[in-house]
Amino acid sequence: MRQSKRETTLSEKDALQDMLDIEKLLMNYYNAALTEGSTASFRKEILKQYSAHEKTQFAIFEQMLTRGYYEVQPAAKMMIDQQTEKFSKSKKQLAAAEA
Repeated sequence: MRQSKRETTLSEKDALQDMLDIEKLLMNYYNAALTEGSTASFRKEILKQYSAHEKTQFAIFEQMLTRGYYEVQPAAKMMIDQQTEKFSKSKKQLAAAEA
């Protein structure tokens, strides 16, 4: 069965979502390579590539946000306070363990 061009063409929203997903995946791969890199020159190159993809990922995100394709929900103050408390406790525990 042969598909027509209309059936295989992505909408703008779908194309941007695919691009965003790919950039996120690439950033995950670069992050893994960075943590596993064993030479300074390799790590420097991976960090450069990571930075380039971070900029691209954010540009795509901004385009999706501008077009109304990506909705950001503001966090409730209570949720922020809970997370702040949680990480403050963890930080204190780590500091106590080091002492």
